[in-house]
Amino acid sequence: MASFHDSLFRFRKRRREPDEWDKTIVSFQSPYRLKDLCLDQSQAQVEDTTRVTRQEFKVRLAHNEDRRKSASLLIEKMYTWRGYGAAQVNRDPNRITLVAHQDDKIAGTVTLGLDGAPGLVVDELYREEVDQLRARGKKVAELTKLAVDESTASKAVLAALFHIAFIYAYHIHKYTDFVIEVNPRHVLFYKRMLGYAQLGPEKMCPRVGAPAVLLHIEMAYIAQKIAELGGVLPPPPGERSLYPYGFSKEDELGIARRLQGG
Repeated sequence: MASFHDSLFRFRKRRREPDEWDKTIVSFQSPYRLKDLCLDQSQAQVEDTTRVTRQEFKVRLAHNEDRRKSASLLIEKMYTWRGYGAAQVNRDPNRITLVAHQDDKIAGTVTLGLDGAPGLVVDELYREEVDQLRARGKKVAELTKLAVDESTASKAVLAALFHIAFIYAYHIHKYTDFVIEVNPRHVLFYKRMLGYAQLGPEKMCPRVGAPAVLLHIEMAYIAQKIAELGGVLPPPPGERSLYPYGFSKEDELGIARRLQGG
């Protein structure tokens, strides 16, 4: 019969083997340098013993209640000070929430929504526009609940979240198009930095209590820009987009292979 101390040891051992690493998608530094495509638990444990002087970030899945709560708190923080309403991040089989961490602090989050029987969040305001894409045979995914902590604001964090969401949608689930609702004052940013185009007119969004505009981008265009500019730092002269701050095409394919394998 196991002693109390043996049971306590096993319990503590389990506590030292949490989900801290098993859902880490990628670890990178800002400025960009990919450290490890770490879905491999043993590699991740080795990496955890290494300290670096540059900013280091890890993108993980918000696959349990604690991580979803952390993502919700950041969303609430970043939305409410602008006067927007903020919805909680809930478990949903058609949604993938990503969180970027710097040490133990959450630096950013975004939720990828995959179209299916329940539809998309943007259908509430823009069903007609999204149905037109569906009628053309497009597989439409959406990005919602995007928030980046301004105290650790980094183009690399935003680019990594966008890039990992793209990998899940394009490489893993074979979707073809992204849509996103944004505040009208952010439209120029998404057009300039990522290449989005406006798809729907400005409307009042009751979910956040603010106006919204529907933007759209084809994933084939994203793939092309990543092939041209991904990981090319410093950016070429005159290049103002976010794509150089994402991962290289080679790293993107490596991440995709590991996600498919995992």
